[in-house]
Amino acid sequence: MEQVPAKKERRLTLVLGLATLIAAFGSSFQYGYNVAVINSPAQFMKTFYNKTYYERNNDYMDEFALTLLWSVSVSMFPFGGFVGSLMVGPLVNNFGRKGTLLFNNIFSIVPAVLMGCSKVAGSFEMIILSRLLVGICAGLSSNVVPMYLGELAPKNLRGGLGVVPQLFITIGILVAQIFGLRSLLASEEGWPILLGVTGVPAALQLLLLPFFPESPRYLLIQKKDEVAAQTALKRLRGWDDVGPEMEEIRQEDEAERAVGFVSVLKLFRTRSLRWQVISVIVLMGGQQLSGVNAIYYYADQIYLSAGVKENDVQYVTVGTGAVNVLMTVCAVFVVELLGRRFLLLLGFSVCFTACCVLTAALALQDTISWMPYVSIACIIAYVVGHALGPSPVPAVLITETFLQSSRPAAFMVGGSVHWLSNFTVGLIFPFVQVGLGAYSFVIFGVICLLTTIYTFLVVPETKAKTFIEINQIFTKMNKVSEVHPEKEELEEFPPSTRGQ
Repeated sequence: MEQVPAKKERRLTLVLGLATLIAAFGSSFQYGYNVAVINSPAQFMKTFYNKTYYERNNDYMDEFALTLLWSVSVSMFPFGGFVGSLMVGPLVNNFGRKGTLLFNNIFSIVPAVLMGCSKVAGSFEMIILSRLLVGICAGLSSNVVPMYLGELAPKNLRGGLGVVPQLFITIGILVAQIFGLRSLLASEEGWPILLGVTGVPAALQLLLLPFFPESPRYLLIQKKDEVAAQTALKRLRGWDDVGPEMEEIRQEDEAERAVGFVSVLKLFRTRSLRWQVISVIVLMGGQQLSGVNAIYYYADQIYLSAGVKENDVQYVTVGTGAVNVLMTVCAVFVVELLGRRFLLLLGFSVCFTACCVLTAALALQDTISWMPYVSIACIIAYVVGHALGPSPVPAVLITETFLQSSRPAAFMVGGSVHWLSNFTVGLIFPFVQVGLGAYSFVIFGVICLLTTIYTFLVVPETKAKTFIEINQIFTKMNKVSEVHPEKEELEEFPPSTRGQ
């Protein structure tokens, strides 16, 4: 009898599968879409900015003012992401995980309408405000979706489902690249539609997500509603015997009861969470500072120097986006097989190697005729490496290495590091590129190497472990006798709860 739930636990039920797809498509997809959507219509939008300015002032903007205005339009997105990350804790604790995702659709539907109408209204300010709002949407979704799915999933599916948000981010990027082809929506008439499409997934999520369960952990630990938590678990697992899993959540609740809500300040002060917090900062910083955005920034130039015709570069870029999606699909299936730690080590090592070879190839491409092809191979290798580990795994690890009371604050820290690093790279890379040229990838290579070393020395494997078992690994690392200094409940767990 004991084996039946364990076998059943491995199943991906229809309810869990659909909840995962709706949450990821309605939220994570938009993050990816809005990252990439502004690239292809840039020239048409700048023309619109200048034309609007002329209609108001009978004069055109100078080059500096136009570049500055465009930079603000682009960088409002990561800035909004940072603001969204700061809102995660209060929102998920008050509205729940599902409730926050539903509320978050405001930050997508409103800007989609504004961007769609901006040309008719003759207002570039509407675009700048909208970029801030869709940034807030992305900042919330990039933290809340992994948290929601991590808490819905049984432990044996947590890694795979935890990678799904990243998969939908890459699909969002690819769809934006396809829609942004000059033969489709990257045109004088099409760009407002291209920007406004982001509201469609949000509208679908608003209609469909209310029919799916809230996180059972949130219902039991924070809302103290045992009946609702049990009902949600039964729907998610597809069978009635959810006793062992309810027991595991209750024990986490017991351990956490004295702690209460953990603020960001308390997160940094709590000795028993020290290595978890450091790991989140290193992995999220490494993910963004390792040069992934710079690679995309540099790609067009590399393709051109390799002899790709200017008009065909857009198709090669779409091809790179397709590779990104394909490798993230692989990560969904191998994260439970190979483990989180292995994928991080593999991914950052591949990125480090690609950065080193790319530096040499860029430096030599004018002297050796076949070097540009080596550069293209490096870009593809880098994208493959990043998609396997650095892109999807850090968010999975935040869900797994923190218990319920500290998880929202941990996502706020991780999200803030993610978006500030993203913003910094976007702002500084053009200047680094001018100053260092081909050698700018040395910096990214060093960051990849340092993150690999840190992962090897510090980050433990978390696959197929309960949240409590993972916390006990960090308890030893933090050299504390229990999970929280205020509580001693987790010091000894009855053997029956281990490995359930």
